[in-house]
Amino acid sequence: MSLQTRLDRIRTNFEKDAPPEALAVMHQAAADLKASNIMEGVFGEGQQAPAFTLEDSRDRSTSLASLRLKGPVVLTFFRGDW
Repeated sequence: MSLQTRLDRIRTNFEKDAPPEALAVMHQAAADLKASNIMEGVFGEGQQAPAFTLEDSRDRSTSLASLRLKGPVVLTFFRGDW
């Protein structure tokens, strides 16, 4: 089963049980985000990220270039405890 199929099932099951008022708010928020064109600057699958260097969890500098020398890289972002 593809990831998209799994996500669609999760959404369908959630929407089946969620209060209509909550769904209305969620759908409006999604529509507002789409209308804002916020996704225009987002990288898509297969696009190359710009070069960068960040500190890792042990305060050591790590560059994207050095990681790419070892093979494909998957980037994930954690927003922290906001």
